[in-house]
Amino acid sequence: MIPSLRDWHETYGNRGLVIIGNHYPEFGYEKNLDQLKDALVRLNVTYPVLQDNEGENWKSYNVHYWPTLVLIDMKGQIRFRQIGEGNYDEIEKAIQTLLAEKVEQE
Repeated sequence: MIPSLRDWHETYGNRGLVIIGNHYPEFGYEKNLDQLKDALVRLNVTYPVLQDNEGENWKSYNVHYWPTLVLIDMKGQIRFRQIGEGNYDEIEKAIQTLLAEKVEQE
């Protein structure tokens, strides 16, 4: 999934797409920030990643499986959820649809 996330970040970032990875460690040694930083460099992750050691962010979005991708619109509403890898064309269409929406100023 990382190559697709990287591509979408580069393609749509200037149009308003914000990608934030969430690293919820499965094992204790994965909680080390320096190891996470090294992995992000090694994997060429170009978007920000949250280190979620206690799983607070993970749980707040009711995520139970990795990977899970959540698209949130400009009003903060969850509009799309993908559990597992694949469906990249459908995800990209959902991204394009959300970016095309106009948000009324309140």
